[in-house]
Amino acid sequence: MEGKDSSEEAVAAIEACYQGFNPAAYLQYNYTPPRADFQRSDSIVPWKLSCLHKAFSEAGGMKGEVLVDVGSGPTLYQVMSGCEHFDRVVLSDFLEVNRKELRSWLQGGKSSLDWTPYLQCVCELEGRSPTAWTEKAERLRSVVTDVLPINVHQPCPLPAGSIPSSGADCLVSSFCLESVSPDLPSFTRALGHLSGLLRSGGHLLLIGALGESFYLGAPGLQIPVVPLDEAQVCSSLRTSGYQLLQLSVYHLPPDMRVGVDDVSGVFFAKARKP
Repeated sequence: MEGKDSSEEAVAAIEACYQGFNPAAYLQYNYTPPRADFQRSDSIVPWKLSCLHKAFSEAGGMKGEVLVDVGSGPTLYQVMSGCEHFDRVVLSDFLEVNRKELRSWLQGGKSSLDWTPYLQCVCELEGRSPTAWTEKAERLRSVVTDVLPINVHQPCPLPAGSIPSSGADCLVSSFCLESVSPDLPSFTRALGHLSGLLRSGGHLLLIGALGESFYLGAPGLQIPVVPLDEAQVCSSLRTSGYQLLQLSVYHLPPDMRVGVDDVSGVFFAKARKP
């Protein structure tokens, strides 16, 4: 019990840290140039968008009724490809400030970031004209049915009855689990909790940081992160019952290290629940 109590205390400490999270600052730190430079093939954001596009567009690719984005934060890019392949998209985050940011864009209101270049980039990846971004924005707004609270440290992370009892067809999660877990065992347990949201045969697309110990969630607010390496990501997925199908790694060029974190790389994992 003592180990469990200390783990719960560590999770609670991270939750307290997040009370100072500033969505607008976070978006400015991570989703503007150079990290979001759509003229550079070695920029982080275009790489992530390309990985997601390929995963959803591969022959015999993922499609179905429900796609759940786990720990959306204040960002939307992670479902811009997937929204074309599922009837319903559910966004989720632990923080109300992030859910408010998402709802504002979905309802056509003010957003802390202009998502137009992201939508245009995904349209180009799909072989469509960049001017089709308005259609994609409309599609995204029409298929997102919920923006829900979530706690990945609970065995049932989402509110009861919010997804089909058989589970979602696909989960996406970007930079969530490693940044809300106090240690590697907690990260692995959270992956196991997500498995309960996924139907048998469903897929998990996981994007996360490698070698990161902190990131800025607001000016002067350092949020601790579990530093992961590739082997730990693979091991945690398998321990949690997933079949790992693909792992890709992006290594940050020096000019992408802009002082808002100490990340050395980013991983993209595609896994399946047997």
